[in-house]
Amino acid sequence: MEKRKLRINGHSHLLPYPEEIPDFMHEKGIFWVDKDRKFMLQKDWKRPVTDSSFFLDEKLEWMAHNKLDHAVVLNLSQLYGNGLRVEEMKKALRFQNDFNAGIQHEHPSKFTCGFVVHPGFVRSACWEIERCVEQHGMQLLCLPTHYMDTIGTWRCIFDEENEPIFELANQYNLAVEIHPYDGEKFIKLENTSWRFHLIWMLAQCADAYHFLTLNGYQEKYPNMRTCFAHGGQLAQINLGRRIQGFDGRPDLFEGKHHPRKAVGHKNIFFDTLVHDTGGLELLIRNHGSKQVIMGLDDPYPLGEMESDKQSSYPGKILDLAMKREIINQDQYHAIWEDNVIQWLCGDNQAEKEKLIKRILN
Repeated sequence: MEKRKLRINGHSHLLPYPEEIPDFMHEKGIFWVDKDRKFMLQKDWKRPVTDSSFFLDEKLEWMAHNKLDHAVVLNLSQLYGNGLRVEEMKKALRFQNDFNAGIQHEHPSKFTCGFVVHPGFVRSACWEIERCVEQHGMQLLCLPTHYMDTIGTWRCIFDEENEPIFELANQYNLAVEIHPYDGEKFIKLENTSWRFHLIWMLAQCADAYHFLTLNGYQEKYPNMRTCFAHGGQLAQINLGRRIQGFDGRPDLFEGKHHPRKAVGHKNIFFDTLVHDTGGLELLIRNHGSKQVIMGLDDPYPLGEMESDKQSSYPGKILDLAMKREIINQDQYHAIWEDNVIQWLCGDNQAEKEKLIKRILN
């Protein structure tokens, strides 16, 4: 009898219920949700809760309705901790990590959850990685594309100062998710017309991919598998320019790795959330379908959600890609299942079997 094909969403988010968020988070203006569950808030910032599936019980119902077997829950971008005092940052990130760990432990068949660290404090970040792996059994490290260091300078996550973090990720055979946020804090443009979500977040991913590959970390840390959110979309269209720049000005890249060496590398993944089949086709053409995982970014409005205006639903882009012969049936199933499992577990067959068993309960 043929094994049932799984549908695993590799890019999902979950909000705590308002009563689950510690009082200090609200008191310090770090992050909270109003009691009516209508808004998520920070000091001088709020965003509407656009779908009830931001919350656990409703998320489980949504997953069942859309026939999703499992979801990879990333950390909330609002909890990267940039600009917070050290102790507040540590407490906020620990709350996020313990919340995600609790979700994974209470619903192991439905969720694999990530944990987050702040790279500006490398030693503390390494301690938190050890805690989340050793105590909670978590296997997904969530990192921002950019972060603020201890003197207030914004840096790329793949700065060489962060190599102790990657060494530990390599030691623990971790999957790594790279996700953009906070662009409006260091890109000096007026925050209007959602430009930071629609344009600059994709540029942030491209910038992080630039430095991952220039530093050759996909080879240096062979047990660390990195996935870029939103298809690393601008990195795809920009590949030729990076190659020409490297070849044309080698004096600017002394000691760095050629961009071509990373194309299609088995340790670099991208999710499907590019919003159109042309973008997906370019992604697959550049890197091959094996490096692509399903990512819905639910339940955000830029995720692949039910939408009458867009005649959209979770999984639509892959269905269209099949219809337009961009992928075949085997590639379709692999993007939903095998590739996500490969990203999470790598070549560790025992871990793969353990994860599948957990999903199938």
